[in-house]
Amino acid sequence: MEAIGQNLRRLRSAKDLTQAQLADAAGLSRPGYRAIENGESVPRADSLQALADALDVGIETLVQPVRKLRATRFRSTKKMRMREQILADVARWLDDFKQLEELLDDHVASSLAGLQKQIPRDGDTAAVRAAVITRKEFRLDDEPIRDICGLLDSKGVKVFPISVATDTFFGLSVSPDDGGPAVVVNTWERISVERWIFTAAHELGHLLLHLDAYDVEETAEEDKEEREANVFAAHLLMPEGAFAREWNETYGMSLWDRVLKVKRIFGVSYRTVLYRLSETDIGSEIWPLFQAESKKRTGRTLLKEDEPARLAADRFKASFPESRRAGEPERLSPIDFTEDRLPSLVRKAVDSGAITLARGAEILGLGLREMRDLAASWAG
Repeated sequence: MEAIGQNLRRLRSAKDLTQAQLADAAGLSRPGYRAIENGESVPRADSLQALADALDVGIETLVQPVRKLRATRFRSTKKMRMREQILADVARWLDDFKQLEELLDDHVASSLAGLQKQIPRDGDTAAVRAAVITRKEFRLDDEPIRDICGLLDSKGVKVFPISVATDTFFGLSVSPDDGGPAVVVNTWERISVERWIFTAAHELGHLLLHLDAYDVEETAEEDKEEREANVFAAHLLMPEGAFAREWNETYGMSLWDRVLKVKRIFGVSYRTVLYRLSETDIGSEIWPLFQAESKKRTGRTLLKEDEPARLAADRFKASFPESRRAGEPERLSPIDFTEDRLPSLVRKAVDSGAITLARGAEILGLGLREMRDLAASWAG
């Protein structure tokens, strides 16, 4: 009863419904619904199904208790009505992941603990040095990161892409004490792919630099820590040598074209490129210069949500030899930000009979028909 009440309250709040609105949608009396949500009454099976239908979830979502995350970093500049629901989704996802790893005895140990010992905690250049050390330990050499999800997965950092229709939430991270290390990225279609990639790197920065500040009850952003995570992400995604080389190779192009080309090469936002340029001899004057270029090219200055030459929705595989010879920047799409490990574990578990197809569908958030289609498409 308590779990049902808590789940109803969380799901109703996430959908911005009043008790009266949900009761009406499920065909229940308002006093009857209040008694269920308050844990004072056990709903009949048909009432439970009606509530699940009204909330567009399965019955199991209403009856299963949700583990409360504690050592999780979820900060925001604004209050979010979806906060409780996002945390519940993350907790369920982590528990499903853990169950599959245990069933299959297939666990990727995190390499972050050893890395954290090498990373400085203090000083103005701590975040930059942390990025350099991380690239070295991850054996990234001096090249752009082509697949940040695959990279993090291979280092034992779970990646959870979750689509939440808001531009006030970009991501969060979970410490090893809560089932992580894990990064959660909002892959809502109105947020650019560039921002997805940056968020993953930003949250990795928090895991490495600020693990002692992981408390789910803390909701306000800490400016210093956010700046450090941003600096870490910018230098992880755009290492000094590769950035200088690519920037210098565009020497004869206009500022506008140079920034857009370099941003596409590294899969980052134009803001990340400008930040890295502001660290050079060009300094802070790069920002007004680029805005002036923007006004010439587009007739207006760029707003916060704008992303010129946004990475394309159709995927272009830059790994093809001919594309590299041509020097063409790769084009990214949502499929480039898809974590691989959880679907792989689900397939192994289904193939071995450790879980049913229906359970696999539940873990991946698919309908049973979609899951059957996915299973039918498995090859190799």
